Amino acid sequence: MLFRQLEYLVALSRERHFARAAQACYVSQPALSEAIRKLEEELDVPLVRRGRKFEGLTPEGERIVVWAQRVLADRDALKDEAGALRSGLSGRMRIGSVPTASGAASLLTDPFCAAHPLTTVEVIADLQHEDILRQLQNFEIDAGLTYVRDELPEHLQSVPLYEERYVLLLPAADALAARATVTWEEASRLPLCLLTTSMQGRRVLDEVFGEVGTRPSPRVETDSVAALFAHVRTGRWASIVAHAWLHVFGVPHGMRAVPLVEPARTVPVGLVVMAREPGSVMARALTDIARRTDVSAALERLPGGPGLS
Repeated sequence: MLFRQLEYLVALSRERHFARAAQACYVSQPALSEAIRKLEEELDVPLVRRGRKFEGLTPEGERIVVWAQRVLADRDALKDEAGALRSGLSGRMRIGSVPTASGAASLLTDPFCAAHPLTTVEVIADLQHEDILRQLQNFEIDAGLTYVRDELPEHLQSVPLYEERYVLLLPAADALAARATVTWEEASRLPLCLLTTSMQGRRVLDEVFGEVGTRPSPRVETDSVAALFAHVRTGRWASIVAHAWLHVFGVPHGMRAVPLVEPARTVPVGLVVMAREPGSVMARALTDIARRTDVSAALERLPGGPGLS
């Protein structure tokens, strides 16, 4: 009963609404409310601020939710561990990724699934860096693919995967397409389609543009890397993409991918997991795969184009 009560409290914290939390837990709203009320009685602290509608958790409730997430994660990890000891690793691996790194996810999920045929994998590919750290802390995902250029909180650890570098994606008919390299300053003068400013990948680009004393004025912004390729295909736009996406799309017909220089900027990308022992058996298995897989070498073998043969 305690696990069920904790699940209801975590769902209410996530959904911020009694009816939606009940729906997420496949129970009626009265049943969810009663279970949380009984949990308050057992713990002898108020957990929910109640009015005519949900008004939020109490300070005590916010603290208890953190414990509830940890207890439920440990329960699931215990079940996964027991299952792995009995018949091999099984269950669902949840990976969150920043958009620019999601193209490299298959370089880990492929050997992971081959090594653990009873598992399934869910890749959430449109998260921001801050979302990944938060969802790891809340045990909503098992691992994250994200930037590791800044020091991580002490409860997280990372495995380096590769250095993200950047290419100018442009129509083959453009005069710059025949060049071996293009400078960031030259790229800033093109009609650009870029990621939105809310995304970490775009903020990296803006930092580099700032270093060379320029500021791009993109006519089109999107949160989708695929949309960047689609806009360049029209022949009207150019874009700047992480080279890892050439592993997915190659260099489409009618386009060229030219390395950007002055500066030749790179940003480290890694696999991030919770630093807990014994922790999630899924995260531990994926970490082992990451340490044995040379992702960087795989991304260097990319389809050609001037400067990217």
